[in-house]
This record gives sequence, C-alpha cells and structure tokens, in this order.
Amino acid sequence: MNSSSNQLIFGIRPIIEAIKAGPDKFSIEKIFLHSSLNSELLGELKKQIKENDIPFQYVPIEKLNRITGKNHQGVIAFVSPISYQNIENIIPALYEQSVVPLILILDKITDVRNFGAIVRTAECAGVNAIIIPSNGSAQINEDAVKTSAGALFRVPICRSDNLKRSIDFLKESGLQIIACTEKADTNYYKKDFKIPVAIILGSEEGGISSEYLKLSDSRVKIPLQGEIESLNVSVACGIILFEAVKQREN
Repeated sequence: MNSSSNQLIFGIRPIIEAIKAGPDKFSIEKIFLHSSLNSELLGELKKQIKENDIPFQYVPIEKLNRITGKNHQGVIAFVSPISYQNIENIIPALYEQSVVPLILILDKITDVRNFGAIVRTAECAGVNAIIIPSNGSAQINEDAVKTSAGALFRVPICRSDNLKRSIDFLKESGLQIIACTEKADTNYYKKDFKIPVAIILGSEEGGISSEYLKLSDSRVKIPLQGEIESLNVSVACGIILFEAVKQREN
C-alpha cells in the first residue's frame, strides 16, 4: 500500500466524523484497523463501517507504522479521490432521459493501471456507470486517476457490497447481462448491444466468477488467432465497448 497515493485520516474519532460527514465530503476507500485495538470508541467506528459498507481490514501495528509515523491510534482511513455513486439512482435517471444504458461491471480487476485504462476507455465509449465490488477491486488512488487520464472524475463509479444483488437489480431494470469470457461460444460482434446492456469483465487470472456467469443472460468471446490464450483485460474492454459504440451509431 502506498501511503502517498491517498489522503489519509488518522485516529478513531476523526475517522468516525469523516464517515458521518457523508460521501459529498469524504468517500472512504478502505480502513485499516490494528488487530489488537481496544477502545471505547471502537464499537461506534465498527457500527459506522457496517452501516456505510466501507471495506476494512485488520492489520498488525507494524503495517500501520510503515504507512505513517504519526499518532494513528491504531486506525488509518484511506480517502478516495472520487465520490462513489449508487447504481439504483443512475438507471432510473437514464431511462427518464431516454438514454439506453451501457453499464460496465468489473469482477476482481485488482491491477490499478488496468483499472485506470478501463475507466479511460469506458469514458471514451460513453459508458454510463461502472460497478465494482467493495472488496477485491483495484484501489482508486492517484495512480488510477492518472492512468484514467482523469476519466475517473467523469464516469460514475458505483461500489457494491453485493454484486449479485446489483446484477439482479440491473436485470429487473430491463438490462441484458453480457459476460465477456473465453468460455463462450458466441463471438462478441454477433450480440446486440443496441439494447440496454451491462457487460461483465473478469480478471485475466481468474476470469468472471461462476456465480456471475450463471446470472448472465448471454456470454460472448473475442476470437483469438494467435497462441496466447487471452488479451489484456483493458484491451478486451476496448474491443467490446467499441462494438457497442459502432452498433449504436448505426
């Protein structure tokens, strides 16, 4: 973890107050707690963490000391440079504006530069929102912002503590869920992207989780002619998204 990549907040009370201030002022990326922390305020902090679905992790005191030499009181919060949004607010607004939704779902994309490149491509392709899991996703820090060329400030990022529930919401809202996977039989350009769609991309190592593959309405693949079995995920993202752009322009 690079402490220079995020603004930090130290101490239990300041972090509680930052959470209570709301996402308009502070979006907490993640909280590190000393594994042996014992404080009267700890219960209140844990309550705020749970109510606001903030990712947290217990770590040894040595890790906290490596991040900062200041008096952290056993707790450090990383402040995200962006404000997270709610997909359940975005979809109805798109329909009200007669916009055909184009949504991106990222499953286990943990590489910061890949994530930034994907967001940059998504912004260029007119993606309406990107959904990421609260845990198991790339940290949104200065490196991610830089790689995205600032697109992270333009594309709504929705952090979900339950991707299954988010996918179910999209399906109930009339979106087709398309999984991009080498396990598919259909080439991507044979799929209709003119309709409301959400595209799922998985990591290069693990692909899309089987749970989300089962929830998808269809699966598509990018046909490869060489011996290497997969593309970089940000490159695959560009190919799929600009097929959607091409179809929608025509």
